[in-house]
Amino acid sequence: MKIRALIVDDEGPARSELAYLLASFPDVETREARTGGSALDVIREDAPDVVFLDIQMPGRDGFDVLREARQYPDPPLFVFVTAYDRYAIRAFEMNAVDYLLKPVMAERLAVSMERVQKLLDGRSPGRDSQPELGDLLASLPGGEPLPKLSVDANGRIQLIDHENIVYFELSGRKIVVNTYDESFPCHGLATLDDVEARVGALHFLRINRGMVVNLNRVREFSPWTGGRYALIMDDEGSTELTLSRGRVKDFKQRLGI
Repeated sequence: MKIRALIVDDEGPARSELAYLLASFPDVETREARTGGSALDVIREDAPDVVFLDIQMPGRDGFDVLREARQYPDPPLFVFVTAYDRYAIRAFEMNAVDYLLKPVMAERLAVSMERVQKLLDGRSPGRDSQPELGDLLASLPGGEPLPKLSVDANGRIQLIDHENIVYFELSGRKIVVNTYDESFPCHGLATLDDVEARVGALHFLRINRGMVVNLNRVREFSPWTGGRYALIMDDEGSTELTLSRGRVKDFKQRLGI
């Protein structure tokens, strides 16, 4: 029996590597999607048997895809693929959810494929083949974003707690993450719209066209010219940022003033 697999990851090399490994299974056919939205389109239209789903993607992340896809009739099986993240792995292990760590090892993939094959062999229409995924979603804190963000640090992927981020800024074509005393190119978020989608439910606010700040890291603020405000951030250099006039109302509402 052919197994139709969908690989969902915003990183092309990661998709290619997993597709290469899956090619060693003669009964597996693969498709790829680079965003959560395109993945949901493929799931709706082509009904793959199994989805290898990255968690951290710009816009709709892996949990967003899982929530929506599980509302479809006869949703596919899911195997999560993730960089090391203690929070996510703890959630997976508590709920017996299958996951693969990046970089994916061929031996570990073989274990997942054996489990997928058994689930497909025992599958019946209208029956939930992975009830543990429902438990996983129920265990997440109100669908909030994962509490870590990935950044590029000297050629390696580093995970940073959201609370340690002082502000995001658009620098050229890159999103830069600024902490107390360091700056890193953001990994996986390409625009400030992506940043807002990822952290907007937390204590972050877009203050102008090029910046999103952690409201918990604003040390002080004061009126400036043209209806704008000056924000002093709680970082090593006491960075001063400009709150645009059109964002002042949102800023005050979020602070309850």
